[in-house]
Amino acid sequence: MRQIESRIAAGLAFVAIALAAGRPAAAQDHSPATSDSAFTRLQERGKTAMGVDQYTSPHVFEALPDGGRIELQRNEDDAEGTEAIRSHLKEIAAAFKAGDFSTPAFVHWREVPGVRAMMERREAMTYTYKPLPRGGEIRITSADTAAVKAVHEFLAFQNSDHRTGH
Repeated sequence: MRQIESRIAAGLAFVAIALAAGRPAAAQDHSPATSDSAFTRLQERGKTAMGVDQYTSPHVFEALPDGGRIELQRNEDDAEGTEAIRSHLKEIAAAFKAGDFSTPAFVHWREVPGVRAMMERREAMTYTYKPLPRGGEIRITSADTAAVKAVHEFLAFQNSDHRTGH
């Protein structure tokens, strides 16, 4: 867990320095990572945040009537990679519950759509981690329609930026 926290802290420090040296956050490009080099950088930041190769650990971002789910699993049996994913998803579920969305901001190099409303509505949302055979999932639920809309916006952006094909 400390290793993942260190990687994320180093990555966030890098983001802060880069933002201070470059364009202000409000002026950043908020379009999905459409170029191959932008996608490669997104994948590299994802590997830094999670500790596993993004190309061999595909994401699933699924909108559901009461929220949605985030699934991450290794393509092949890999005990170390599976454990890294599980640790990461447990930490993400706890961070999201606390209103901390710094990891998606780091991975995507921008504020992720839906996050502000998810932060504002966090008391009306639950984040439940569940292990899966080669990784795990986070189930996001709410009875609050504004929260569900924000989750759907967040997941749609994730699908686009991660090029999941959904």
